[in-house]
Amino acid sequence: MFRAVCLTTASLAALAAPVAAETALRLLHTNDFHARFEPISKYDSTCAEEDNAAGECFGGSARIATAIETARDTDRPVLLLDAGDPFQGSLFFNHYEGQFAAEMMNAMGYQAMAVGNHEFDRGPEALAAFIDSADFPVLMANADIAEGSALDGKTAPWTVLAAGDAQIGVIGAIAEDTGELSSAGPDVTFTDPVAAVQAAVEALAAEGIDKLVLLSHLGYPADLRMAEAVPALDIIVGGHSNTLLSNTSDRAAGPYPVMVGNTAIVQAYAYGKYLGVLDVTFDDSGALASAAGEPVLLDASVAEEPAIKARVAAAAQPLAEIRNTVVAEAAEAIVGERAVCRAEECPMGNLVADAMLDRVADQGVTVAFQNGGGLRASIDAGPVTMGEVLTVLPFQNTLSTFEATGADLVAALENGVSQVEEGAGRFPQVAGLQFTWDPAAEPGARVTEVLVQGADGWTPIDPDATYLTVTNNFVRNGGDGYAMFAGDGKNAYDFGPDLADVAAEYLAANAPYQPYTDGRIARTE
Repeated sequence: MFRAVCLTTASLAALAAPVAAETALRLLHTNDFHARFEPISKYDSTCAEEDNAAGECFGGSARIATAIETARDTDRPVLLLDAGDPFQGSLFFNHYEGQFAAEMMNAMGYQAMAVGNHEFDRGPEALAAFIDSADFPVLMANADIAEGSALDGKTAPWTVLAAGDAQIGVIGAIAEDTGELSSAGPDVTFTDPVAAVQAAVEALAAEGIDKLVLLSHLGYPADLRMAEAVPALDIIVGGHSNTLLSNTSDRAAGPYPVMVGNTAIVQAYAYGKYLGVLDVTFDDSGALASAAGEPVLLDASVAEEPAIKARVAAAAQPLAEIRNTVVAEAAEAIVGERAVCRAEECPMGNLVADAMLDRVADQGVTVAFQNGGGLRASIDAGPVTMGEVLTVLPFQNTLSTFEATGADLVAALENGVSQVEEGAGRFPQVAGLQFTWDPAAEPGARVTEVLVQGADGWTPIDPDATYLTVTNNFVRNGGDGYAMFAGDGKNAYDFGPDLADVAAEYLAANAPYQPYTDGRIARTE
C-alpha cells in the first residue's frame, strides 16, 4: 500500500527515519530547468531583484541549493537526479551555452542526468562540451551515435549508483522525436525508448542490479505507457512535459507519486520552481514496498544559499546591458503559458504571429505560423525588457519566408493539432488565417474549416493556390513535425532577422501593447 504525504521545507527532516525494510532511499529530482539560474516570477520568467526581496519570486539556483541541503538531512541514503533540459530558456544559455549549467549542477552534487531534447539546441558539440565539464554521468539509452562524432563515447545508457549498501541502476531515455524537436544532426539517431529501456533493464539484471530508476525525458503520457511496458522499473523520474504531480496542488495532473502497477512515477513541473522529494523503501526481495513524498515549492520561505547566489549574480553581469534594456510597455500581462499556447489560441501566440506577418507583409506574405512550443514564458504588465522578450523567444530562430500551397497549410494545421493531448509544442499559433478543429476527431482529420484573409475579407482556403508564408527557421526546416514546409523548391529564405528582435520591435511600435485573442483558432464542441 502506498501513502502520499505533504512535505514542506520545514518538515523535510521529519521524514528522516526509514521504515523497517531492506533498503530505504530518498530521491531528490528536478527536470526541465531551462537555464532559470535566477529566481522566476509567477509567469516563469526572470524575476526582478526588488520583487525577489519582497518575497514574490520562486526558484533560482540558490534556493534549489538550500532545498537540496535541507532534504539531505536524513538517515536515508540520498540520490540527486535530473530528468533533462537544463539547457535553453534564458540569456545564461545564450551566453554560456551549457557550461554554467554544468558548474551549478556540479556544485549541488548531482549524480546522474538524462539527456533532454534541448541539449541538442546548439548541436551535439555543445552537449559534448557540457558532458566534458559535468562530474556526473549523462544518460541516453535510446540513441545510436556515429563513431568518431562529437558525442561518441560521451553518454551512457545507464549507470549504477551506490545508495548505502544498495546498488541502484539508473537508466536514461529521451523522446524518440528529438530529431524533429532539436538540432541533433545526422550523427545521432533516436530509437524506440521502450525497447532500449527493456534492454538496459536486462543488462542491469545480468549484473545483479534489481532496484531500477528511469530518468525519462519522454513526457508524462509516455511515462505511463513505459511503466506498463517495462514493469521491472521501480521508479520513473519524468521530464519533457513539465508536468506537476502533487498531493496538494489543485494544478497537479495527478498524485505524487502516480502508481502504475508497482512503478512509482514522479515529475516536478519545470524551471526550478519545485524540488521533488520521494522517499522509497524496498523489501527483502528488492521489490518496491512504499513510495511517498511531495515536490517542495521553492518560494520565498526557502532561503537562498549565499555562495550560489553570489556566483549567479557574478555570471549575470555580462548579460545586464541586454536584459535591462526596456523595449516597450505592456498594457496587461501577455499570457504565454505552456498549457495555453500548446492547446488553444493564446495572447503570446497572437503577438508573435502578428509580429512575424507585420515584418514581411510588404513582401506579399499573407500567412504566419508559430509553433506553440517556441513560446517559453509570459510577460507581465508594465515595462517590457529585452531580457523578457528573450525569455519568451530564446532559441535565436530567424524569420523564414517560403511558398506553400493551400494543401500544405491544411496539412500543417493537422500536424499542429495532432498531439494536443500530449501537450506537444507543434500546436500552431497563426496570423492571416482562421481555422476550426475538432479535438474528438482522429489525428490527421481534425481540421474542419480554414479561412484565409485577402482583399475581399475571409474566404475558404484554396488547396491548389500558393500562399506566401512566414514562420521561424526551425519550423520551416521540418521541426515539430512540419515536414510539409521543409525542402527545396519553395522559394524559401531562411535567414531573416532574429524572431526576438522582430517581436521586440513590434511591441515597441504598438506600445503600450494590448494583448488579445480574437477567435482565429476555434474548437468544435
